[in-house]
Order: sequence, then structure tokens, then C-alpha cells
Amino acid sequence: MTRRPATSLPPPKLRRRLRETAALTQTQLASRVGVTPGTVRAWESGRTTPRGRKREAYAKLLKTLAEEDAARQAARAPEGGQDTEPASVSDPEARPVPVVVAVGVGGGAGHGASEAADSLVLPAKPLTDIAAEPEGTSEPGPGPGPGGEAEPEPGPGPDPGPLALTPAQAFDALYEFGAPALVRQTYLLTGRREHARESVERAFQTAWEHWPEVARDRDPVGWVRAAAYEYALSPWQRFRPRHRHPEPPPADPGDRTLLNTLLRLPPRHRRTLVLYDGVGLDLPETAAETEASTPAAASRLLHAREAVAGRLPALADPEVLHRRLAELASNERLRAGLPTTVRRGSERRARFWTRAAIAFTAALIGTTALTLQTAPTHYEPPVSPGETVRGVPPRVAPGALSDEELELRQKLRDQLQTGPERLSPKVE
Repeated sequence: MTRRPATSLPPPKLRRRLRETAALTQTQLASRVGVTPGTVRAWESGRTTPRGRKREAYAKLLKTLAEEDAARQAARAPEGGQDTEPASVSDPEARPVPVVVAVGVGGGAGHGASEAADSLVLPAKPLTDIAAEPEGTSEPGPGPGPGGEAEPEPGPGPDPGPLALTPAQAFDALYEFGAPALVRQTYLLTGRREHARESVERAFQTAWEHWPEVARDRDPVGWVRAAAYEYALSPWQRFRPRHRHPEPPPADPGDRTLLNTLLRLPPRHRRTLVLYDGVGLDLPETAAETEASTPAAASRLLHAREAVAGRLPALADPEVLHRRLAELASNERLRAGLPTTVRRGSERRARFWTRAAIAFTAALIGTTALTLQTAPTHYEPPVSPGETVRGVPPRVAPGALSDEELELRQKLRDQLQTGPERLSPKVE
């Protein structure tokens, strides 16, 4: 039995371009395919790939959008007097519409249109896309025109291509891109502002130490997020002196109640809830990041939602829960350090551990050399243990004299004093 080849799909960038050209949101496209907005976001970022019937439906929809785009461009070509070649669905070199990414801006429209609702969500982009954006870009690109079509920029010039950044510049761009939202997400897990900032900085320091691996990862922000969550939820954190003193709770009573409800959840349930309802990841991605199976992640999510809804019935709706989580994190003054400070801190820590390893190795070598120098060179038999000699009476110390002995001693002394006279020789 042979297996039918999978339906071909355009690159992730072209998928997003076709959707934006058709003026469709991720929620609208997800409803037409029959999936969640988070799944569409993962497909467009390249983190996951559709399979089975979902892949066929998605490919068919993209093909329809590409044909509509080609028809619009063909109808507009005679008016503009230029021949515009439509982008094919299978063309991997098609250039997407430039999109400016702002830190903390969400990628899904299904979670609300307010800024607070998107403060926890980060668009999952490869590192090459982040590094290709010039620094200091603050103005958005050309928006859709009255007919829903992107207006071309005046004066078409040559494509400058992606910017070549050094590893330090790419790391700084990644930090500025993901650190603020990650600090807010980690705050929901721990309820501590400084601990959340420290966890994110430690995760980025670890990322800088493993930068070749992180730079090639399809989702570098997800790599750092997993490291930050692991450090923040480590059971060893409870033994730190800082955790003996609680931080001041949020000023708003509603935020304080929601935060206390989150902190009462088990760490695994809390992390699953934040990833799925806060960040907006899909269930398989949440399961993969929490190192659990998909049914286990679904069970944790349901139990966490039941616990939150049991204490706060107004948050039974996932959309309302996502908005409240984003508002809770946005109302706190959470800050992230400078990227250069974090990078230099990672380098200092690496130097410290390197020197410590060198010092320990030198001490071990010195101890081994001293042992070899002072160790005996020949065999010395041990001293035999002592043996007990039997038959010899024990030595007894003199004790007190008896009455008879005292009387005899006195008699001898008296006789010596009154004894016979001393004889002396005389001459006759």
C-alpha cells in the first residue's frame, strides 16, 4: 500500500501575504479552514505544518486566494500601464508585504483588538526575519487602500535584501523584541516583579551562551520563553532569602484576586494556562513546551480553567480570561534591562565559571602531584597488635597499714631510741 504524497503548500511568508492581501484576519481564515486562530498563527510562522484534511483545505483556500490576487493584479495592470506578474503559490522567492513588528503586539485577531489584550502575545517569527528589520523602524509600511489592496510605494527601487548583523546585534534585536512581553508572562507565573525580570534576563544569558543553537531555531523567542519559565518555576527558588518576604500585591482588587487564583494553581497547570490562554499557543505546541502529551496538556488546561472559573465565574469564557490576563500584566510596572547589560552579564558569568573550572582543575592536579610525591615507594608491613600475657600477678599499690603493722613500727622506733649504749674501744 503506497502513501499519497502530501499537498504542496507555499512558504510561511507567502501564506501570510496571501491572507493579508485578501484582507482576512487570522480568525476569519481559521473559521473557513475549521481550526483555531492560534493554529493559523503557527502555520504562518512556520512552527507547525498542517496535515491530513486540514492541509488539503488550507492549500485549497490559499490557492483560491492566490487566484483572486492574480485576477486583481491582472485587472489593475492595464490601468497602471505596467505588466505586473502575479506571485504564484508555489513560488518560494515571492516577497511578502513588509510588516513592521512592534514588541508586545499580538499576532491573532481572535483575542481582541485592544492593546491590553495583545500585551502578552508575541508574533512567532524566525530570527532571520527579526534581524532583517532595520533598527529604529517605527513607522508602519504601506497600508491597504480603499479597495483592500496594498498601495505600492512611490519610486520602485532595488531590493536591499536582508541586513547582515553581527551576533551581538542579532541578540540585541531579539532581546528588544521579546523581553518586555516575556517579563509580563513570567510575572503571571510567579507573582513577583523582580523575580520575573531576573528569570527573563537569566534565560537570555543562557541563550547568548548557546547562541549558535538559538540563532538556528525556528522560534528563538519560544526557546528563551521555555528557559525563563523553567528558571522561574524552579523549586529551588523557594529557598532564596528574597522569597521569604512577599512583594506588595496589585492595587486593583480584581487583579489581586486573579493573581492569587493563578498562584494557587499547581505550577504545571499555571504554566499551561498562561501558554494557551495568555500567550495564545496551540494545544500541541503547549504540550511540547511543557514536555507533556497533548491529552495531559488538555487535562491540565481544563482543570486550570475550572479552578479559575470556580473562584471567578466571570472568567469562564477563554476570550475574557485572555483579556484579563493581559490587563493584569499590563497594569504592573514591569521593566527589562538593557540588552548590552544582559549580554555582558552572560559573558562575565561564563568567564567566572571558566576560571573556576580552571582553578579547580589546577587544584586537583596539584593535589594529585603532592600525593604522588609523598606516597611511600615500598611496602611497609603494619605493626602487629599487642597480645595479653597471662599468669603474671597484677601490680598492687601499697595500701594503708593495719593496727598490728602500726604497733610494730612504733615498737621498732622505740627500741632504736633506748637500745644498748654504744661500745667504744679503750687502751689498756
